Amino acid sequence: MHVLIVTDQHPDSLGGVQVALRLQRKFLERAGHTVSIAAPALHRRDYAVAPADRAAYLDLPSTPITRDREYGITWPGRRSDRALDRALAERAAAGAGPVDLVHIQGDFWGAMIGLRAAKRHRLPVMFTMHNNVDEGTRAVTPLAPLAFAALRAWRRLAVGRVPRRERERTRASAAGAWRYLAELTAGAALVTAPSRHFATELETHGVGAGVEVTQGGVDDEVIGAVRAADRAPRSRPRLVWLGRMSGEKRVLEFVEALGASEIDADVALHGAGLLLGKVERRIAALGLQDRVRVAGPVPYEAALAAMRDADALVQTSIGFETQGLTPYEAAALGTPTIFCDENIFTDLAVSPAWLAQDSSVAALADALRTAVSEIETRLGDLRVPAAAGERLLQSTRTAAMIELYARVIGK
Repeated sequence: MHVLIVTDQHPDSLGGVQVALRLQRKFLERAGHTVSIAAPALHRRDYAVAPADRAAYLDLPSTPITRDREYGITWPGRRSDRALDRALAERAAAGAGPVDLVHIQGDFWGAMIGLRAAKRHRLPVMFTMHNNVDEGTRAVTPLAPLAFAALRAWRRLAVGRVPRRERERTRASAAGAWRYLAELTAGAALVTAPSRHFATELETHGVGAGVEVTQGGVDDEVIGAVRAADRAPRSRPRLVWLGRMSGEKRVLEFVEALGASEIDADVALHGAGLLLGKVERRIAALGLQDRVRVAGPVPYEAALAAMRDADALVQTSIGFETQGLTPYEAAALGTPTIFCDENIFTDLAVSPAWLAQDSSVAALADALRTAVSEIETRLGDLRVPAAAGERLLQSTRTAAMIELYARVIGK
């Protein structure tokens, strides 16, 4: 089976979706299948694709859209069509064979490019909705309704009218981003989501019926290797935060909660983003430099090692994550999580864990104090049992994905 995955951002760019894509490809290929990933070319300075990835990555002509050149946009149109078809022809000539289905794992230009490709080549489409477009857009702009209307217009220009048999369903869907997503997935053979809570959200808002859960997993071998390493000795608890430093991730609220909690712990923040400068200045203003450091962006394996060595991961976004992969990775490594999002806390369902009672800084500060107090009583030894992490491994997730692919191709 040859699966064409189309997404909004390059698989080697930073982000949880990108980590999930790389893992999916690795374990699908291990199972004997072929995977091609089409995405905007990556413009990061000094980036060079690894030789092992060169054939599978179908880089589309793109323009950087962030100052650090980490993310780009590819316009869905004839130029991207030609680039994608040329790359697929080269893969087929090299022995990959024709594509059997298009698996779209993007919500914007990647989705439209994938839909255009499926239409040209008469292929079935499977959608995995990784992002809460409604929540994320409203978090960054007061002009969200205009943005959603523009997205619907762009989709129609790029892909065409909603199929007649789907029009009533999409008209009955909720407004805002949900209507856009309903029109985007119209005609897809299957819609999936990475968690039960987000699958329910999609169904409730009319994006799809019978949305399957395709939970992202964690790399079996990498987790095993990182888990086998010794954890460093410590005199006080160690907490770690990982992610993109942007408003929806609530990293500034985390820094404020650290100041309010007055906990005696070492805290490392891994990641970068638009709020990096504000985060560093706020840490200094609160006098937290002796306890809190900004470690910056790190490679995936280093991020896992940081989670493994920590006594707890802190998850701070609320309502934005559709799965929230880092708590899953942490649990697989034996590290418990201090949660702000009750949906992720409930979906993951491992112990020990702590949950802030509401979205306030004060509630997060209380959760931090409670967690650190409990960790101090068993310093370095309060861990998630190994058996609880077994169900999170990618090998089990891939077997379920292959079954869904077979169903889609058989339709």
